[in-house]
Amino acid sequence: MRRLLFLLPIGVFVAVLVGFMAGLRHDPSILPSMLIGKPLPTFALAPLRPGEQGFTSVQLQGEPVMVNVFASWCTVCKEEHQTLMALHEQGVKIVGLDWKEDADAGARWLTANGDPYSLTGNDASGRVGIDMGVSGAPETFVVDRKGRVRYRQVGAITPEVWNQTLAPLMEKLRAES
Repeated sequence: MRRLLFLLPIGVFVAVLVGFMAGLRHDPSILPSMLIGKPLPTFALAPLRPGEQGFTSVQLQGEPVMVNVFASWCTVCKEEHQTLMALHEQGVKIVGLDWKEDADAGARWLTANGDPYSLTGNDASGRVGIDMGVSGAPETFVVDRKGRVRYRQVGAITPEVWNQTLAPLMEKLRAES
């Protein structure tokens, strides 16, 4: 009995150690999305700039599109911005969801840094982002021609992320009929 009491702390230590080691193999940037394979939630976003239109979830049907969640206060969004500008120049359709900030701040930021978006809407309350499962900016959702979410990128789109993951997916979605 004494031997079992002596071995119990060692067994607990080994179990905790195995748990930590298993956790090290998990990539924390990969967050599952409950929307994968499902339609985007229904929404209508206000315009970012006066006199322009916002956009609705219905407008994101018909061709593959990337929905990029950004904000002027987001430092990682600033790092991602040049990649988005380059993708825009290549003809990639990207729509912007300005998240949890006043529309004027987002509009000023895009005016100063360039606008890679074909449509931009403001989600000042964060409600649309919450419905989409956004955990922070930047995040990007790849949406197919039927308006279903096919992929969620948490964090910045870098050239590597584009080349290795998003470009092949977008090409596949364009080829689907």
